[in-house]
Amino acid sequence: MPSFDAEFRTKLQELFTWRRDVRHFKTDPLPPDALDRLLAIADQAPSVGLSQPWRFVLVEKDAPRAAIRSSFEVHNKAALDGLDGDRAELYATLKLAGLDQAPVHLAVFCDPDPDQGGGLGRQTMPETLDFSAVGAIQTLWLAARAEGIGLGWLSILNPDDVSNALDVPIDWRFIAYLCIGYPQQETDTPELERAGWEHRSPLSQRIFRR
Repeated sequence: MPSFDAEFRTKLQELFTWRRDVRHFKTDPLPPDALDRLLAIADQAPSVGLSQPWRFVLVEKDAPRAAIRSSFEVHNKAALDGLDGDRAELYATLKLAGLDQAPVHLAVFCDPDPDQGGGLGRQTMPETLDFSAVGAIQTLWLAARAEGIGLGWLSILNPDDVSNALDVPIDWRFIAYLCIGYPQQETDTPELERAGWEHRSPLSQRIFRR
């Protein structure tokens, strides 16, 4: 087993700190082998019953990308229309998608009943399949950050719109639409915090003892 010393643990903490949700990307392409390498790392994420239920869909063609952007525009406007006053003004200034800049678009789905894993561990909590897919996304996110690559998670989308645009099996569950590329700005502070939308609360508010 490799040894992870104090210096490594310090660098790992820095990686966690600098892993941010990126919304402003450079248009520079990734190195030719970067995405394959990152997806191979993501595929090592833990999964319930070793089911590996994540399904990665690279969105490379203009038509599906345009359909995704159309869905975002509709639902982003609906979100804005649901706000009033200062909150609406602030929301309108936020850049909530990297769709026009990020060179890589990656949709992540979950196979709800994969043969792999034999159903182990998910009889009482089938949602652990979705949790496993999210774990793969977090693994991808950290691996990308370690290479100076940013990732943005776009959630202002209708899942049915995404599934239809990408022509995936009807039973796959949509988990995430990810924009991947080099960030325009490096920061260790969440963009929404810098913009004044929200501020991180103390960890003590999220720890409970029984």
